[in-house]
Amino acid sequence: MKRIAVFAGSFDPFTIGHKNIVDRALQSVADEVIVAIGINHEKKYMFSLEERLQAIQKAFQSEPRVRVESYEGLTTDYAKRVGARFLLRGVRSVKDYEFERDMAEVNHRLTGIETVLLFTDAQYSCVSSSIVRELISYHQDVKDFLPQT
Repeated sequence: MKRIAVFAGSFDPFTIGHKNIVDRALQSVADEVIVAIGINHEKKYMFSLEERLQAIQKAFQSEPRVRVESYEGLTTDYAKRVGARFLLRGVRSVKDYEFERDMAEVNHRLTGIETVLLFTDAQYSCVSSSIVRELISYHQDVKDFLPQT
């Protein structure tokens, strides 16, 4: 049985830290990863859905085991619909880990889907979409934070 993992979020923008999590999941727990962009029509994004999809597709253009999709609603419902065995969550700190561990336990009880918590490699631990959005808004160079293709 194929081990499908869903890595879900808004990814505005998709950072090198996010790519690192997907790459590591492909090495350890998943045969295929769906990078799923959650859509919230009430949230104002810096980039359009199409721009976000294209950026992620470009980051994985030579990796056939990664596909990019968008979804609305609950992540767990989406993961069940696509037959995922795992949800991937990136963790940057111990505080994040404790919260994500508790959420993983609840998700597993409700859906039976396992959550895999992966710490981002040390060099990416301070990189988040929020930081990159802030740098972009101040017209700062962010190429070191975005996946290179």
